[in-house]
Amino acid sequence: MASESRLYTFSADTEEKLRKFRLGTSRAKSPQAVVYQIDKHTLEIAQADDTIYSNVQELGDELPDHSPRFILLSYPLTLPSGRLSVPYVLLYYLPVTCNAEVRMLYAGAKELMRNTAEVGKVIEIAEAEDLETIEEKLGGAA
Repeated sequence: MASESRLYTFSADTEEKLRKFRLGTSRAKSPQAVVYQIDKHTLEIAQADDTIYSNVQELGDELPDHSPRFILLSYPLTLPSGRLSVPYVLLYYLPVTCNAEVRMLYAGAKELMRNTAEVGKVIEIAEAEDLETIEEKLGGAA
């Protein structure tokens, strides 16, 4: 086991929510996103709230300006070949304005979150406006 797995924890409830979200969004017709954060005192990674966002703009409006977050995103899109794809990715939201301690906290947990959530790709974003171009980062048709 890697050292980050001993430092950060997931409750059984959180692990079940991760599994259900991953399985439940694989055939989604619209974007689905949930936000996760780390409790600085217990180092537990948990869902920030029970909201499942289906609008990327609304998600961007809810992200804090000075605190990182992990965002699990299932985003249906049409590939340039015309085939429908539903990539399941981890958006690593790391605003440039957050302090070094919090940056390190999230950086240390990134791979554990990636592996536990079983995402295919990690995309780093620095500001909520980066969500506006998420489709091209995922490789969708313009």
